[in-house]
Amino acid sequence: MALFPPFDDLPLRKDGPPGNAWGLFGDDDECGMLNRITPEVVNAASKEIKDGVRIPTDLPIDFMSKPFFGRAPFQHTIKNKAPRSVNDDTLVFNTQISTQWDGFRHFGYQESKKWFNNHTLDDILQTKVNGIHAWVEQGGIVGRGVLLDYAAWTEANNIAVNHFSPRSISVAALQKIADTQGTELRKGDILFVRTGWVRAFSNLSTEKAIALADMTTPPAIGLESSRATARWLWETGFAAVAGDQPSFEAWPCQNPEYMLHEWLLAGWGMPIGEIFDLERLSEECRKRGRWSFFFSSMPLRVPGGVASPPNGVAIL
Repeated sequence: MALFPPFDDLPLRKDGPPGNAWGLFGDDDECGMLNRITPEVVNAASKEIKDGVRIPTDLPIDFMSKPFFGRAPFQHTIKNKAPRSVNDDTLVFNTQISTQWDGFRHFGYQESKKWFNNHTLDDILQTKVNGIHAWVEQGGIVGRGVLLDYAAWTEANNIAVNHFSPRSISVAALQKIADTQGTELRKGDILFVRTGWVRAFSNLSTEKAIALADMTTPPAIGLESSRATARWLWETGFAAVAGDQPSFEAWPCQNPEYMLHEWLLAGWGMPIGEIFDLERLSEECRKRGRWSFFFSSMPLRVPGGVASPPNGVAIL
């Protein structure tokens, strides 16, 4: 795999916003860190398949009766084509109401109002540039997945966690989890962090779940927004990152200078996955004593798409 510039060389475009890696794969690149998933990386990842056990990582698309951030709920209509015994169905949904990949059109630098590879809002609205279709055309998000099970680690160490607060998970904690699991992190990996948020949300009463969704900014556990986190994500060499929480970083962001949505999506072109179902995957990994696996995700091929359900599967 090609050598990457050191973290301290960022930003690459010195006239651009903080932390950007614009132009690393060319000015016209629309796949960013997914370029780290080379044929060699995929071939090596295939060796992770030992038992052939397949585990879906998407929650039902109607997982939330009332989605967060004012998003409209899922609608499903079935049309019977009588007198024939034939049905069609129509789906209407926001691509970010359940398990999702945030694409590079989703979040720009808030101050400069620039998206990945120096694109403007006019570029986003008037062309298909940075659309999620580009990931599909390159072959999707397919490679070696690694799970860092923060929820299991906190339980084993009797650490109390409030999932509905902006609790920040540090790099030190993540590295300790990797060491405890015996998990080697490799260039081109797809990182999954299980915080336990999905399980905690599933245990809420309907009233409490709706009350949380009614909040303008629902607080949630996530990774620490810090220089240390940005450095670790860059230097470890991940191709994409995901968690089971509604924002990858603790939300609301505790340190806007290092907001991961800006640095990863707009700065590096690194897909962010949210609200993944990692419960069964956690159980299967713990049963086998290994937390790496083959992972395949083929988002919707929507030209100019902002986000997508992952259609993800982990194979152990």
